[in-house]
Amino acid sequence: MSEFQASPQVEEPFPLETLRHSVAHLMASAVGRLFPGVQYGFGPCIEHGFYYDFALEEPLTDKDLRRIEKEMRKIAGRKPEIAREVTTREDARERLSAQGQTFKVEALDLIPEDEEISFYGHGEWADLCEGPHIDDFGQTFHFKLLSLAGAYWRGDETRPMMQRIYGTAFWKRAELDAHLEWLEEVKKRDHRKLGTELDLFSLHAEAGAGFVFWHPNLATVRREVENFWWEEHTRRGYDPVYTPHISRETLFAVSGHLENYGEMMYAPMELDAQPYRVKPMNCPGHILIYQNRGRSYRELPLRWAELGTVYRYERSGVVHGMMRVRGFTQDDAHIFCTPEQLADEIAGVCDLVDKVMRTFGFEYTAYLATRPEDKTIGDDDIWERATEALRQAAQKVDLPLVLDEGGGAFYGPKIDYKIRDALGREWQNSTIQCDFNLPERFDLSYAAKDGHAHRPIMVHRAILGSLERFVGGLIEHYGGKFPVWLAPKQVALIPIREEHSDYCRELEGELRRELIRVDCMDEPGHMNKKIKQAQHAQVPFMLIAGEREVAERTVAVRRRGTRDQETMPFAQFLELVRDLRDSRALELEPTPA
Repeated sequence: MSEFQASPQVEEPFPLETLRHSVAHLMASAVGRLFPGVQYGFGPCIEHGFYYDFALEEPLTDKDLRRIEKEMRKIAGRKPEIAREVTTREDARERLSAQGQTFKVEALDLIPEDEEISFYGHGEWADLCEGPHIDDFGQTFHFKLLSLAGAYWRGDETRPMMQRIYGTAFWKRAELDAHLEWLEEVKKRDHRKLGTELDLFSLHAEAGAGFVFWHPNLATVRREVENFWWEEHTRRGYDPVYTPHISRETLFAVSGHLENYGEMMYAPMELDAQPYRVKPMNCPGHILIYQNRGRSYRELPLRWAELGTVYRYERSGVVHGMMRVRGFTQDDAHIFCTPEQLADEIAGVCDLVDKVMRTFGFEYTAYLATRPEDKTIGDDDIWERATEALRQAAQKVDLPLVLDEGGGAFYGPKIDYKIRDALGREWQNSTIQCDFNLPERFDLSYAAKDGHAHRPIMVHRAILGSLERFVGGLIEHYGGKFPVWLAPKQVALIPIREEHSDYCRELEGELRRELIRVDCMDEPGHMNKKIKQAQHAQVPFMLIAGEREVAERTVAVRRRGTRDQETMPFAQFLELVRDLRDSRALELEPTPA
């Protein structure tokens, strides 16, 4: 951790993002001093800090990060000013070429013709950059270089691999300290780390990157999530459908996916001399079911739901655990309705999102995502009608919307939800998409009251999004400590001695009859070792039984995360765990009436 002191100045004279951008430049200049011949990539400010990409002949190590920090201190200790220089495109190209900075020459070509070409420099070092930056390094600030990673140039796996250094910076020491503590908690909750520790899931090179294998523990969590999902959908009048994993390519040509989403689709396979594709989305299949026969206004709205597995080609550089995968199950549903029903249907989905997110303990922010600048279908009038329908539905349920200009899908605008987890991080999650275009492209219709054929409106919506991403997020949100209703094992039975095993097995039978997931730990071994095993597995309740418990038909209850034990009749404990499960409580104590 590094700190610089200078003569007193007004605190935080520049925005934090500006400081971090400048410290990224400070880091790059230090790398240049320590590693002559380095080629520079991009070095932007990001949400919690900054990074810079470098092309170096030798791989960097954590030891090198400490050397780079030390060199940064030396440079900043001289309090150099940061100066901006505007030049011509031709001069910039000549300058960068002379320095051998081939990546920067390419970056120069990415700058629009009508924009100024500028360099920002301190001391003898300068970088092609649009800014802004702080005035100089003679101010009090604090930074830390955090980690190393590989990154393909411009995110393209066909381009050279570069070395990326991540770091962060703050004006105040206390804020940096708090951020570093937060990062430690993030590491502890990493779903990949907990996935191994708790035997939840695995990824296998033999199967290819981006495909998740759910182990029994996490498959149990997923089953409970799905049961809850279906329960809530059944209450709201949804019917289940199932559609094939592959279809003829022509289906995706009509839907517009091939034209607008083709880079995310897997290559075609030939069957019966026809090209077929694995599906990237479920909506075309639901449309075919709608088209199977004539529809009347009396049937609408139709609400069809599917936990449908889809396949999308994510670049290998962005595949990440359960969060960014190539095959995933989407909790998909489509509503076919009349224009008069649209606002109520969208409002109903908003209510469902609220119920689901509150049950899992998430807060959220909703965004209104409007028409993208390119790769869209439909005319402006259709898009405006769809956008207005989303606004009206949100008003109906008092849902505030933050504008996300240009963030819509290629076929329509949407309401996107970002949830906040226990660490305050935002995750892209639920989405509600209003679509006038696909019904037009597939020539969908229903017989209206007036006897004429009318076009239905289609609402695409996902509540959880991807089950892989959502459950991976749950692992981190709970830190592996799932609430009772989701826990892979809800109760561990631990006999004090072997002669108490029969009583534990009897209780195991009673718990199983109540559909409580239980692990009877009556194998040979010391009781304290079994308690540690149950603690490591994050089992919500341990029931310990000895002579007194056998005689009185009680159990000594030890809740996860405590050393305290409370003795109670087994029947009382059974009622407790049943209530916590059935109410889907997030804590291990019942909610006061």
